[in-house]
Amino acid sequence: MPDTRHHRGAHPADAQLFSESELPALRAAVEEFSWLLSRGYAHLSGLKLVGDRHALNARQRMALSRAACSDQACESRQNKCLPLDALAGQTIIIDGFNLMITLEAAFSGGLLLRCRDGCIRDLASVHGSYRAVAETEQALEFIGMQLHAIQTERVIWLFDQPVSNSGRMAQRIRELASMRSWNWEADTRFNPDAAIAQSPHIAITSDSSILDNVAQWCNVLAAWLALLHSAWLVDLM
Repeated sequence: MPDTRHHRGAHPADAQLFSESELPALRAAVEEFSWLLSRGYAHLSGLKLVGDRHALNARQRMALSRAACSDQACESRQNKCLPLDALAGQTIIIDGFNLMITLEAAFSGGLLLRCRDGCIRDLASVHGSYRAVAETEQALEFIGMQLHAIQTERVIWLFDQPVSNSGRMAQRIRELASMRSWNWEADTRFNPDAAIAQSPHIAITSDSSILDNVAQWCNVLAAWLALLHSAWLVDLM
């Protein structure tokens, strides 16, 4: 089914599922699931075990899956994470949909999670189809403003070619960069995750599978969301 949403805001049940009364169980679940992952338990079986123990519903289990990670993964990701000012004068490579969807959710009041590894993640997904929403242009302008302030040298955006409208998104970024005189380029790839993981440039992503394979990355969202006081951020650390 095509994505026809005009915003990437909160799910109707999120206010209850992630209310203050639910957070102690969710945080305990993140701690327990991370403990299992640290000791080699399979992701799916560990998720079911902890989810069942805390009677979590499907959306809460999705949050648990995104928020938890093993001690080893957490330490490795943090050791490779560069501070924001390290981007000055550097080439960065952006996981396009990953960054855009999280910021679109932030601007539209969607739920954001502060995860165990310090990353900010959302509960949205494109399911093979991406559609620009009302907050897309706002998110792009915000990214441009922040990267201009940091004075990055070059910005490479990569999008998943199999996802519909990825070409249009890349084209919009090229147009905007030309209008603003930003040194940006945008392209689509069949496997952008691998390209980002293997790139010598600083990665901008919160995708766990990419973070576990990159040489260096920067957690820009954690810094940028401090500027968005209206963002709905739930801390599951």
